[in-house]
Amino acid sequence: MKNFELAKIFSKIADALEIKGENQFKVLAYRKVARILKDFPEDIEEIYRSGNLNDVPGIGEGIAKKIKEYIETGKMKKYEEAMANIPEGLVELLNIQNLGPKTIKLAYEKLGVKNISDLEKVIKDGSLSKLPNMGEKKIENIKKGIELYKSENVEGEKRYPIGLVEPIVEEIVNRIGSLNYVVRVLPAGSYRRMKETVGDLDFLVISKEGKKVIDFFTGSSFVERILASGDTKGSIIEKNLRIQIDMRVLSEESFGSALQYFTGSKAHNIKIRSIAKEKGLKVSEYGVYKGEKKIAGEDEKTVYKSIGMEWIPPEMREDRGEVELALKGILPQIISYKDIKGDLHIHSKYSDGANSIDEIAKKAIEMGYDYIGIADHSQTAKYAHGLEIERLLKRNEEIDELNKKYRGKLVILKGTEVDILQDGSLDYPDEILKKLDFVIAAIHQGFKKNVTERMLSALDNPSVDIIAHPTGRLISGREGYEVNLEKVMEFAKDKNVALEINAYYDRLDLNETNASLANSMGIPLIINTDAHNLGMMRYMRLGIGIARRAWISPENIINTYDLVNLKRKLRSNG
Repeated sequence: MKNFELAKIFSKIADALEIKGENQFKVLAYRKVARILKDFPEDIEEIYRSGNLNDVPGIGEGIAKKIKEYIETGKMKKYEEAMANIPEGLVELLNIQNLGPKTIKLAYEKLGVKNISDLEKVIKDGSLSKLPNMGEKKIENIKKGIELYKSENVEGEKRYPIGLVEPIVEEIVNRIGSLNYVVRVLPAGSYRRMKETVGDLDFLVISKEGKKVIDFFTGSSFVERILASGDTKGSIIEKNLRIQIDMRVLSEESFGSALQYFTGSKAHNIKIRSIAKEKGLKVSEYGVYKGEKKIAGEDEKTVYKSIGMEWIPPEMREDRGEVELALKGILPQIISYKDIKGDLHIHSKYSDGANSIDEIAKKAIEMGYDYIGIADHSQTAKYAHGLEIERLLKRNEEIDELNKKYRGKLVILKGTEVDILQDGSLDYPDEILKKLDFVIAAIHQGFKKNVTERMLSALDNPSVDIIAHPTGRLISGREGYEVNLEKVMEFAKDKNVALEINAYYDRLDLNETNASLANSMGIPLIINTDAHNLGMMRYMRLGIGIARRAWISPENIINTYDLVNLKRKLRSNG
């Protein structure tokens, strides 16, 4: 799809403008368009060809012209203008944690820094520390950022957020699955185990026409480079993310055992094989054998059954005790992908979302939800068009009207993502918070300033129901807040306030480790998408994946409850 290409271009425009010191709202506008395109579930080129580009929420006339120009010519004048006099390596520096655009611009203009190598030199020779506002601690943080960036971008070891590879997986499954000589196609590996990042992609296909499948796969438009192409195996580099994708074609008789083997994890498979060996069995990607006789292989569940254990969900296969429990037949009942009844963290056009509340409601009905919560940003978040009290009350009136319209189909709850301010107070007075159905409290600024104390203060407010993205980390390159998370968890438990598993692919916060800890402490949890456009609402699946990897049951996730019980839970801390 062209979506990724265009998203990259608009992101780079934003990066270049940021380095040049352009108006911040203009920078944010390009970032918003990039996010919309990245999350948009349909091919933007097809939308353009059908003449409906202006109907895409968040795509205004000016952006539509730029998209048209790129699709028609392969170039974009605005991109070329923005990148003029900006070395490519300079833009890359924005990916380094603790290094902002102002510092990059200053280092470029005063010291001639054009790339990471130049940056490391000026740190080593001490010239960077002589620039204005460059203290010893800041230099140390930049050095840490460089180390982190380099470790995450080692050739052959780069990992990709699961949300970025998800559209690629869907496209391949749809393309390969549509072939009349293909019986079945499934992704395996860490993607199937729902890890937050993946290093490569593996696909297994059932077909009697192996070479035709592989030729079709390696000849597809998403291929940048072919690494291997045979009768039953193929390997390529995908052109947008440049991720390696491997495909294997199998017979139906071996598909289950191959799926088990290539799903992993390695530690889980080693444990499975050692147990099988003790029972006189041999397990391979081709089947389960007793002597020369094949006793299982066609179906993954029979592979596990033949070894004397119940089937283990892929997300649990990390050798963390799941094998022992499966042998006893006492695996916990974890949340399923169909258990969620609503999403309480969605941003509308009133703040920095791309869609109207009506559009969000229609999408929620399409997804089968019973309820949704609109949680726009609060007034201090000027960068996100946060709602002053007057606009908040106006939005609430619109929600009341829409609830009449959708009666019997969907309930829209009135909420906010209210900022926790530097002094620990909330961004709206209590009398306003009490007018809402729910309150999500969040840190958005001052990540290193008394974060633990601020969160504890917010948790102590009886109007607060949920703490959003509790660690503040971004997988793409931000460690998050300086926070004592265990202390926050203990207080959340005492106050019976829910912690969020934020399902946006660059957050997935709480991560599986912290979610598991919160679950073991008996803290209520909620999975939300933090959606800023309709495409982002589909990321609920990624948050569920984290909960499944953390072995969390549906009763511990409050948005698996029906509306009556959800409302009781939301106000149970008051």
